Amino acid sequence: MASNIQKIEALLFVSGEDGLSLADIAEMTGFMKPAVTTMLDNLANKYEKDPDSALTVLNFGHRYRLATKAEVATVIKNYFDAPQLTKLSPASLEVLAIVAYKQPITRLEIDEIRGVQSGSMLQKLTIRNLISEAGRLDEPGRPILYQTTDYFLDYFGLTNLQSLPALPNIQSDNLNNNGDLYLKQFNEKLHENEAKSDGK
Repeated sequence: MASNIQKIEALLFVSGEDGLSLADIAEMTGFMKPAVTTMLDNLANKYEKDPDSALTVLNFGHRYRLATKAEVATVIKNYFDAPQLTKLSPASLEVLAIVAYKQPITRLEIDEIRGVQSGSMLQKLTIRNLISEAGRLDEPGRPILYQTTDYFLDYFGLTNLQSLPALPNIQSDNLNNNGDLYLKQFNEKLHENEAKSDGK
């Protein structure tokens, strides 16, 4: 059976860079807020005292999230710079396509379109400078809004966002819950650009 601290740790992990507020954690676990605060402090101390742990707990704007310690920043950068990892995974491409077509957009909206969690993909795309924060939505929790970057345009050989192929004119209900459609249209443009490059 999972311990109380494990439950909080798991929630912070799946929440990604958006993090969770004290109220969020209390509601999801059924724990009282003072108890949650104590357990968050204990978890943070556990990471801090463990020299073999790469994790830390950050508290920003009354929200808590897991992050990696500054000491491992170099090796994490090497991970994203490694030649064998230059190609984006299908999941990363799907998230990137959704951001490209729907920006600015929140993680929750992306999750609803894909039907799965997208936090880790968003973090990877942000580190690779393909997407960036575009402010926060003015609603409870102040969720982060994401947009593509100028580097995104350069990376995929796009002149501007209008260069992306238009989405098919189908029912909006189907469109908003079909991440494959965004990826299909996005891939169409990528293949077009690849063909142009091969012909040079």
